[in-house]
Amino acid sequence: MPIHFPPLVAPSVLSADFSRMAEEVAAVERAGADWLHLDVMDGHFVPNLSFGPQLIKALRPQSGLVFDVHLMIAPVDPYLEMFAQAGADHIHVHIEAGPHTHRTLQHIRALGVKPGIALCPATPAEAIGEVLDLVDVILVMTVNPGFGGQKFLTSQLDKIRTLRRMAEATGRDIRIGVDGGVDVQTAALATEAGADMLVAGTSVYGQPDYERAIAGLRGAARRPV
Repeated sequence: MPIHFPPLVAPSVLSADFSRMAEEVAAVERAGADWLHLDVMDGHFVPNLSFGPQLIKALRPQSGLVFDVHLMIAPVDPYLEMFAQAGADHIHVHIEAGPHTHRTLQHIRALGVKPGIALCPATPAEAIGEVLDLVDVILVMTVNPGFGGQKFLTSQLDKIRTLRRMAEATGRDIRIGVDGGVDVQTAALATEAGADMLVAGTSVYGQPDYERAIAGLRGAARRPV
């Protein structure tokens, strides 16, 4: 399948002002965001706590954006229905979060939500080879998950290239996203490697002009060579 271009931009609310969350979501929607990325952290699978389904449920009536929910939690299966009911459009689970990923992805699809699979930096692309028929989005962590504001790991670019080849070999329409350290410089590197979705935290929410920031990320993107 062809790579979608320009890439989608999904601001991460982890970098937003939590005291004004509904306003912050509305602001990036007006600014041209494609998706809204919601990082759920449990303090166990990753060394940080963020928020749960209550926030997603509260924000859902306030926005028409696609809610791209990234579950950095383990175990994940007991909470899938809760996040689906809260309003998730996509649910990403980590290949590292449990032994029954195939069943987990089937469950997400059965809930009427698009399944995604995420990989930590130490996990090879080949680890998800047996579930590519079940996912709509692959999320490559370009930082070690748990905290915003980290530096992009260029070591992940070869993984993105490998995953792009794997995704195209399926003949399915699979998005490849990058999450962590995305700015105008690293957006160019990631998209040139084959990514077509950019999760952006401080590179949007840390900027004074959200519309300019989102347009800047799209403008920096490069078609794969």
